[in-house]
Amino acid sequence: MRFLFAVFTSLALGAGTIPPASADKIHAIAMHGSPALPPGFHHFPYADPEARKGGQATYGVIGTYNGFNPFSGIDVNSIARGLFNDSDFGNMVYETMMTRARNEPFTLYGLLAESVELDDERTGITFHLNPKARFSDGVPVTPEDVLFTYRILKEKGRYPFSTYMKRIASAEKVGTNGVRVRFTSAADREFALILAGSIPVLPRHAVKPEWFERSSFDIIPGSGAYTLDSFNAGNHIVYRRNPDYWGADLPVNRGISNFDTVKILYFRNDNARFEAFKKGMIDVFIEDNPTRWRIGYDFPAMRQGQIKKTVFHKQTPAAVKGFVFNTRRPIFADIKVREALSEVFDFEWVNRNLYGNAYSRLTGFWDGSALSSVGRPANARERALLAPFPDTVSADVMEGRYHPPKTDGSGFNRKQLETAWDKLQKAGLSRKDGKIYMRDGQLLRFEIMTRNPEEEKIALSYQHSLARLGIDITVRTVDDSQYQTRLGSYDYDMIIGRLQASSLSPGAEQYGRWSSAARDEKNTLNYAGAANPAVDAMIAALLNTRSREDFESAVRALDRVLISQHYYLPLYYLPEQWVASWAPVRHPQQTPLNGFLLPAWWRETP
Repeated sequence: MRFLFAVFTSLALGAGTIPPASADKIHAIAMHGSPALPPGFHHFPYADPEARKGGQATYGVIGTYNGFNPFSGIDVNSIARGLFNDSDFGNMVYETMMTRARNEPFTLYGLLAESVELDDERTGITFHLNPKARFSDGVPVTPEDVLFTYRILKEKGRYPFSTYMKRIASAEKVGTNGVRVRFTSAADREFALILAGSIPVLPRHAVKPEWFERSSFDIIPGSGAYTLDSFNAGNHIVYRRNPDYWGADLPVNRGISNFDTVKILYFRNDNARFEAFKKGMIDVFIEDNPTRWRIGYDFPAMRQGQIKKTVFHKQTPAAVKGFVFNTRRPIFADIKVREALSEVFDFEWVNRNLYGNAYSRLTGFWDGSALSSVGRPANARERALLAPFPDTVSADVMEGRYHPPKTDGSGFNRKQLETAWDKLQKAGLSRKDGKIYMRDGQLLRFEIMTRNPEEEKIALSYQHSLARLGIDITVRTVDDSQYQTRLGSYDYDMIIGRLQASSLSPGAEQYGRWSSAARDEKNTLNYAGAANPAVDAMIAALLNTRSREDFESAVRALDRVLISQHYYLPLYYLPEQWVASWAPVRHPQQTPLNGFLLPAWWRETP
């Protein structure tokens, strides 16, 4: 069907007719409960409104990039960092209707929209645009831009934007600066917040539909605080703060976006990035190597006090890191095989000998928070949710007794190997000439794909343990380009998967991580290929709860299913955040729930 880009004031995007929302105008919306900050608040508590404006911040990342459109169908992993929804740099170029408060579980405050209307059933939402809102080229942000964005993301956007747009039944302009959106029956209670806080507004006057999907270095103007200043493809990119940025004085922006320029340098590996930091080429180094944090900072700039090391404490769940069983592969389709192989990793030896016992062991997917099921028996709400799926959750997980196997740290985990072999036998596998064979007679052998020497080191340790069991493992480290290509198409047996730390209000992103719908969609975070009705049901449950108690129960129920299904062999996490920075760089005293926030930092001297 031909895509039409006419000027329009109403738009039908999906099936279904839903009555319009009827509610008062409000300045903020919370997933559960009420917003913490009142109308007219001055600034977010974790930002310093007196922070100095000016200077440059230079950051370092690993990888490369080949395009500037984070919304199209091309590989999202190859898009330049910092443009939109960046885990470190935020939304520098493109903005959403509302922005998230980092000191609340899930609350949004007005940005492009100065107010909204949301009915109690959340069947639709009405946005009232701030009349001051402008794109970087000076053109006002209008309801027509919003409607255009919804249409192009539905027709040409990548996942998950295209999926979100299918939950819109209709959208229309109301009044001078309003957009009323009605949802389909497929929308859950979180969708209003997703639409408000995760969907950009693009300029219809500057987007050419014919090149929207292709990989290119054409830049679409945004309404954010920064514009693209210069770049060297794959090497670096420089953003410059827009002196005419329309939203500089909004409460949500006071003390945010303080640097005049932000430069992001790209490196091939972590060692090169650290050497650049030592030489002063980059200002901030986010550390995740315990050995280096402990003994690797003995160099002149550190000894002379030019660099400071800061420990941040966050209150959100630990980031997930683990060996991922790609269940799309026949060798890992059997849960009993995954469970057996999960017995073998010797965490105690690795933690003591490689990292000086700096790590804590991961057990589940919300460790370190009230959302975790670990150590907690399932309550009545959880049991009711899981009742339609008997035998999906193991008894020890249901009762809160499950913990990963623990060794003596000697490197000779004989007991765990015996347990693993016993489970493999019960799964129908056999051993011959010291090798283990699947039920179809094929050798149990697979490849662990890694992206750097650090991952390779962990994989080799696991390889050593598996070899003692008679399992033939290949560890293959590939360059970043090949890794991202294979990752996006799920062309691997096993990887060391990393999932960004979840908030205290996990929601629609869980679809991309675990849902059946995301199993075969390219470039999702469903690395394990999970496709389980119980998982889908728990995600739906957590998205449709009204009370915080029901929500926490739904998340813990999902946690129990994921642990029991052994999609990941959980590894470990750092209970703290470690950041090294050159002395002129400063940060606010208060740390948000999810840890340090780079967009709130500043440079004390030019």
